[in-house]
Amino acid sequence: MSSFCIRPAVDTDLRHLYEMAKLTGGGFTNLPPDRRALTAKLARSHAAFASNGDGKVKDELFVLMLEDRATGDVRGTCQIFTHVGQKHPFYSYRIGTLTQHSRELDRTFRAEMLSLTTDLEGASEVGGLFLHPGERAGGLGLLLARSRYLFMRANRPRFADRVLAELRGVIDEAGGSPFWDGLAGRFFGMNFQQADEFNAIHGHQFIADLMPKHPIYTAMLTETARAAIGLPHPSGRAAMRMLENEGFAFEHYIDIFDGGPTMTARTDHVRTIRDARESTVVAIDALPGREALVAAGRLADFRCALADIRDGDGGIILSEDTARTLDLTVGDTVLHIDR
Repeated sequence: MSSFCIRPAVDTDLRHLYEMAKLTGGGFTNLPPDRRALTAKLARSHAAFASNGDGKVKDELFVLMLEDRATGDVRGTCQIFTHVGQKHPFYSYRIGTLTQHSRELDRTFRAEMLSLTTDLEGASEVGGLFLHPGERAGGLGLLLARSRYLFMRANRPRFADRVLAELRGVIDEAGGSPFWDGLAGRFFGMNFQQADEFNAIHGHQFIADLMPKHPIYTAMLTETARAAIGLPHPSGRAAMRMLENEGFAFEHYIDIFDGGPTMTARTDHVRTIRDARESTVVAIDALPGREALVAAGRLADFRCALADIRDGDGGIILSEDTARTLDLTVGDTVLHIDR
């Protein structure tokens, strides 16, 4: 197996995050190419990893990094928010339908509408996943995505009973957003690139504050804006499939910024969280086994990797490579789930 390992972010990861942020191509609000915003994220994450919780519901942020333990190179990152909307309202558009019937015309009219809502407030959120373009093979994207669920399982009391994932919406070749141009852009004196930069640094509360609060009929939008509603960016289609495989579904919520789909699931029904098993490491050897994700530790001690494992007497047997990558010895307790 590879020597890649998921670990908590530390302050010295600022350089790695900034370099990755410059590669995202815009519309990636959880990873802005802004050193000040990224420094604030790392500070917030550091505080979350250092806290054991005091029983209060908080919107905490955990930033995880993908590191090659053999070289020290950092090649990816992902994020988890514990409870969104605690400091500021968490707005989404919900796609709905209004049906009206005219007796005189003997016709039924169905109008699709977008309604501003805070339905998802209080949910946990998985996001901020970025894998370096040179590493998009060999299952590292799967490792990044599913490590978040094993982290949630290992620290379950910190997370809500519902979890969401916002997928980046459609962005055209010029870097613009058809949804922004057709809806929000009409209310603001800035183009999508300007709004995207402001959003990434300051959050999208400014949009919610200035957007009309009444429902918007989609028939009044441009054709290109309507076509973008609920569609993920082409680079996010694989991520959408992975979410669906975990049990997430599109329940007609979209991002108010770019119109991308918001996927939701019950936290305890997410496949990796539900099916992961806790076992003791009973042996370490060089014999091949089956592929699995293995995680150990809680909070700042958390780590996760793709691994070779076999069933043993009273626990599992790890490959020597896996034990080395995760710093595990016989007697340690791990979470694991087959790939």
